[in-house]
Order: sequence, then structure tokens, then C-alpha cells
Amino acid sequence: MSRKIIVSITGASGAIYAKVLLDKLLTIRDQWETVGVVMSDNAKDVWQYELKNDGYRLYPFTFYERNDFYAPFASGSAKFDTMIICPCSMGTLARIAQGISSDLTSRAADVILKEKRKLILVPRETPLSLIHLRNLQAVAEAGAIICPASPSFYSLPPDFEALAATVVDRVLGLAGLEVGGYEWGEPTSHG
Repeated sequence: MSRKIIVSITGASGAIYAKVLLDKLLTIRDQWETVGVVMSDNAKDVWQYELKNDGYRLYPFTFYERNDFYAPFASGSAKFDTMIICPCSMGTLARIAQGISSDLTSRAADVILKEKRKLILVPRETPLSLIHLRNLQAVAEAGAIICPASPSFYSLPPDFEALAATVVDRVLGLAGLEVGGYEWGEPTSHG
């Protein structure tokens, strides 16, 4: 099956999740036709601050500006089937929950939801306010999948990237992609 995937990287802390997601997508190139990426300005700043580089510029995906409403996935007719917002800021979540299509990320999410396609949000926030919880409920009721950036430790990940991969592997699995990550009950290679 040829997949068309949107990856949106917002300004929430957790750039490591976005990096590992882009890295993993490269390793499963045979499972997708195209990946379109949109990054907020804050996401670029957070990447630079947390990862100490601007390595997002080196990925061979098509990048779109945050206000490019001519991007193919700004319309349902382009038939992008999956959107992953990783990490997902609470501001982005709020705009999606309220149907405010003020940038390419919120417009694409609106399109994915109205077309009944797969939207996966990876929020990385704690604690959660009642407003956050209500927004999460609204997007879940609209059909989105909420996959919090809560890493698992039972696979005994040896470093930060492996720890982040426990979330990313789960996200890609929810998207219907095969990544071959650790599954519960398997022996670990680190212990």
C-alpha cells in the first residue's frame, strides 16, 4: 500500500521525538509514497535548542512553510491518509479542537478529520489543565488518536534516542506502519 503522510512538528518541547520519527520514516521508505513535513518557527527554535543543531534541514522530505495553504495536504483531494503531529503543542491542540485553521498544521488536521482519515497527536505536556483535557476530549471525539509522549522503560532503552523510539514506534504502529520495535514479552538486549 502506498501511503501519503503528513508530519507536523510544533514548538512543544521534545524535538528528539520529531528527529527519531523522521529517522524511522527513512528506514521504512518502502511503506510510503510521500512524506510532507511542516514545522512551526518555534519547532525550529526548540530543535536547535534541545538538539544543538539544525539537522531537520538535511532530511530528504518535502518541507512546507507553516502558512503555505497551497500545500497539497491543505485539501482533501490530495488524499493524504495519515497525519502525525509530533510533538503536539497545547496551542496546536486547541486550534484543532476548535476548528481554527490558522496555519498549515491546523488546516491539514481539519482536512484529515473531515475526510475521516488518521490523525495522530503526540502531546508532550504536564501537568494538563482542564482546558487541555477538554481539547483532548474534543479531538478524540472527532476521530483523532491521542498518543502521549510517554516513553516506556520495560525495553531498557540504552539512551535518549532509544527511549524516544519507544513512543515513535508506537505512533508508527498506530499509523499502520511496520517498524519492528520492541514488543512486550520480548527479551531485551540491554539487560
